[in-house]
Amino acid sequence: MWKSGFRWMFLILGTVIGAGYASGRELWQFFGSESGLAILLFTLFFIISCYVILQISSKEQTEHFSPVLRKLVGPRASYLYNIVMVVYLFTTTVVMLAGGGAALQVFSIPYWGGIAIICTLLIVLFVYDVKGMVTVNVVIIPIIVLTLAYVLIDAVLNSPDVIPTSVLKQSNWPAGFTFTALNILPLVAVLSAIGKEVKGKGEIIIASVGSGVILGVISLFYNQTLILVQSKLGLFEIPLFAIIQSYPFYMLFFMTILLWVAIYTTAASGLLGLVTRFRNVVPIPLWLMCLLFILLMVPFTAVGFSVLVAILYPLFGLINLYLLVCILLYPIKNRESS
Repeated sequence: MWKSGFRWMFLILGTVIGAGYASGRELWQFFGSESGLAILLFTLFFIISCYVILQISSKEQTEHFSPVLRKLVGPRASYLYNIVMVVYLFTTTVVMLAGGGAALQVFSIPYWGGIAIICTLLIVLFVYDVKGMVTVNVVIIPIIVLTLAYVLIDAVLNSPDVIPTSVLKQSNWPAGFTFTALNILPLVAVLSAIGKEVKGKGEIIIASVGSGVILGVISLFYNQTLILVQSKLGLFEIPLFAIIQSYPFYMLFFMTILLWVAIYTTAASGLLGLVTRFRNVVPIPLWLMCLLFILLMVPFTAVGFSVLVAILYPLFGLINLYLLVCILLYPIKNRESS
């Protein structure tokens, strides 16, 4: 029970801790000052969301997200959500491939060379089916979590400044809803793919509570650390580098690698949601389907995605909020129907 619970916990963490989260960009965009209550709400909503999605996935013995969406939003709305999910996973994975290529330019690797590297590693990962994805997260995510925890705790302990906080001033509490909603679609996509492998309620509780508490604590420390260096954030494209600017070069090098790995895990999560959705429609090995999707995606990495993202992401945000409400209300509705 504990072993499986930790496996799913690291899978959840790998889905959420992408490049945006690890770099601090998402956290600073949603939180900032007066966000203690927002982070607490995010933690609670995240735990409930993971528990509900895993419970439905286990009960329905799912291999992809379609049955879970049908349970959450109903048969009619699930058709729309299936389309939205595919578009969301495709576009975010394309952005990650482009980001993976751009990130390696720091090491004098050409843009297309970087894309070739991340694409090759993704295909190799899916040679081992879903187990490959789970195993990689079990190995990589603890390193990312522990490294982030070390940097953040060290930054707080060595800071001469005192962060003014007030329990009564929590004006940013709605961010708890929007930040949770941001992560809902990838969570549904990834956790639905392991429904047949989830065996009991115990591992669902371990995975849900464990991942929620870890993310909540890291988010709180990360946000507080960003508040400490907020005057420098305008000078850095990646907020994390504002925190570690005084660190030795080897630490900057390691954190750059860490961010690239976070991009890789995000891309892998997106591909997992896509290939498991279509594996029954096209009965071919997952690695081959992964290759086909990557061949479709690579041409789009040459296109400027700013316009596409500007149009699609606000739409995803609205749709995600509705899905989050459905997830939070599911235990109440389920209890009434039973």
